[in-house]
Amino acid sequence: MNPVPQSIVMFIAGLMVGGLLVAAWLTLPSPPLTFWQESDTMMSDNASLSLDESGRVSVGDQEAGDIVRVDSITVPAPGVWVAVREVSGTTLGNVLGAARARAPSTEFIVPLLRSTNGAQTYAIVLYRDNGDDLFDLVSDSVYVDFDTGEPVVAPFATLP
Repeated sequence: MNPVPQSIVMFIAGLMVGGLLVAAWLTLPSPPLTFWQESDTMMSDNASLSLDESGRVSVGDQEAGDIVRVDSITVPAPGVWVAVREVSGTTLGNVLGAARARAPSTEFIVPLLRSTNGAQTYAIVLYRDNGDDLFDLVSDSVYVDFDTGEPVVAPFATLP
């Protein structure tokens, strides 16, 4: 019986160490993403936020369900992703769904992978596509208001 060559043993050991490092990295908690500072303007008119010459999105409170109706969206070419995200306090949570807006639209519909719940706060967040025409929360960048440097976010509530 021949012994196992050292190169094979080293390869297997490397795979095991690499697997452990990947598993450890995947279990690290992600820091929360804070998306707005509470202000009188934001809280008194939570139906819309706008961008000067860059785009506009407005959304109103609505019934819970498996779609979200965005009242209006105005976007420059080549368009943006319109994502619906959960909100906890001032922290964005999971993305429930996203749709591509390529032109100005009214009554824009975002289908959801998971329905919204009644009496909850959610947010519409705009993202620039990275060029692959697929929504990816990691590789698509948040659409930023060039005047304030803040992400374009329009919070809304679902009715009880």
